[in-house]
Amino acid sequence: MKLTKTDYLIYKDCAKNAWLKVNKPDIYFAKPLSVFDQGIIETGNEVDTLARELFPNGVLVTGLDAWKETKKLIKSETAVIYQPVFETDIYKTICDILVWDSVLKVYDLYEVKASNSGDNKKAKDELYTYDIAFQYLVIKELNIPIGKLHLIRFNNEYVRGVELDLDQLFLKEDFTEKVMDIVDGVSSEIKVAQDFLSSEKEPFGPCKCITRGRSSHCTTFSYSNPDVPDYSVHDISRIGMSKRKLEELIDSSIFLIDDVPEDFPLSEKQRNQVTATQLDKVFIKKDEINDFLKDISMPISFLDYETFAAGIPRFAGYSPFNQITFQFSLHILEEKNEEPKHTEFIFTDNTNPDEEFIFALKEKLPHEGSVITWNKSFEMGRNKDLAKRNPEHREFLEELNSRIIDLMDIFSEQHYVHPKFKGKTSIKYILPVLAPELSYKVLDIQEGATASDAWNKIVKGEYSKEERLKKIEQLKTYCKLDTYAMYAIWKHLNDLI
Repeated sequence: MKLTKTDYLIYKDCAKNAWLKVNKPDIYFAKPLSVFDQGIIETGNEVDTLARELFPNGVLVTGLDAWKETKKLIKSETAVIYQPVFETDIYKTICDILVWDSVLKVYDLYEVKASNSGDNKKAKDELYTYDIAFQYLVIKELNIPIGKLHLIRFNNEYVRGVELDLDQLFLKEDFTEKVMDIVDGVSSEIKVAQDFLSSEKEPFGPCKCITRGRSSHCTTFSYSNPDVPDYSVHDISRIGMSKRKLEELIDSSIFLIDDVPEDFPLSEKQRNQVTATQLDKVFIKKDEINDFLKDISMPISFLDYETFAAGIPRFAGYSPFNQITFQFSLHILEEKNEEPKHTEFIFTDNTNPDEEFIFALKEKLPHEGSVITWNKSFEMGRNKDLAKRNPEHREFLEELNSRIIDLMDIFSEQHYVHPKFKGKTSIKYILPVLAPELSYKVLDIQEGATASDAWNKIVKGEYSKEERLKKIEQLKTYCKLDTYAMYAIWKHLNDLI
């Protein structure tokens, strides 16, 4: 077995997960990639290809014998090489870009990442440093002259003009010193990783993710930790942020929320979730709900946006990973005892939807009354982005934001706690409990990542004419349920009071 960079990085995160990937791939790949994860991969490929234009006229390594081809290119001092492959007896890595320094007679390495310079920088820099260190060690072992080690990623302050400016879009950062600081440790670690993953004997016991919150679990968590139920102490709200608490529970072999001791130290919100589960009881603060509902004025507009985050800015005024707001659904309730009226907007051309989106909002949205959203920071954030790119509409968008009320607050503030919410505040968890007659599961598009992917394929022309029309209708149906679901939950709360 040759240790690859990917397997090494998985090993660093969870060694048993990496072992299963290498030795029992049927288990590792049993669950298909989510649409969200597929989108990350596709964006990464697009960014890799675009970044090559920073170093034009390079040679792309392809074919079955890529290492042999790479050796020939290296020997002839090829100026720029894309996707070179390097192999030793026990290691294998693929680099993004190598650039020959004809003065120093060395190759400079450039690793391309589809990420912003300002997002979670410290944690990402650490991961990227190990990534580059692995590549450096493999190349160095082959006695290939290696010079500077760089990272290429998006400049989060870049704002696109009419045309893309690649020199402004991308940042080239020198990671040489960071890599040199850890390279000795990585050298030892990859030897241990290679031995570990080469062993035919499966590692015994749980994987290291047993002491992590649910969102940080590895691909094979359920296989490696069969004693952990689908709904466990790992699902206690924000328990992953309190590693000591979770470790104490796991060390005491407490996996079921029902078994959490009454005197175990938890935050108020965590304790409320645990108590609701243990007693199988619903807790409702009617006074707080009533106060919340009193602040809502008629007519009520239930509003939801759908967006696509394009890594490479597509339109003027956009920065990397800015959300393209392409669709909204709107249910309008004029009187409490009436059924809400529905209207909507969707933009399906491969051009900037900003103006048409704003004009549709102005036309369809009532000029008074409360605007109800779910997780208001999202819609308000998009309105701020729209105002920044379209300052002539700033007053309208700021006034709209001043009227927005977040229906999710009822649940995030725990004025309504139900054991079946499982500590979650997503509408996908709340709706089946409070309005079981409504369901996302019957829809062709059931969540936001799939909606974004469908829209992206529509505007890029990846569907047939018939399939395109079908997908547009599926997007409308999905977004419509989002706003009707808010109405149904609002009505349920009103009926309680």
